[in-house]
Amino acid sequence: MMDIRVLHVDDEPDFASAVGKRLARRGVHLRTASGGGEALKALASEPFDVVLLDIKMPGMDGIKVLGEIKRQYPQVEVIMFTAHANTDIVISSLAMGACDYLLKPAAMDELLEKIQAAARHGRGNGEAGA
Repeated sequence: MMDIRVLHVDDEPDFASAVGKRLARRGVHLRTASGGGEALKALASEPFDVVLLDIKMPGMDGIKVLGEIKRQYPQVEVIMFTAHANTDIVISSLAMGACDYLLKPAAMDELLEKIQAAARHGRGNGEAGA
């Protein structure tokens, strides 16, 4: 398994903790952030290959966070990971640079495959984690 650094941004601590434990058992290095501001601080302090980003969060929502990530860290791949399916949001987030979209709760194998694909794509650009 490739060494993948993931930042999971979610305002639901129990859900984030469960996902984190399951990904850690599969060899993914995971850090969590409870909101957009915390996520941007984490990105400024350490490299990540992939961000799992919730859309519905208080304060700075996932769409605004996605915009900031792509503006400041274009090499980081972003997977929108939300319980709220909305075709317009999916289309706009993909247009803004998100590489994929998953509905919560996703099967762990599917989530891991998407994380691995996103990391490979970012590394294929020669910039991820920089």
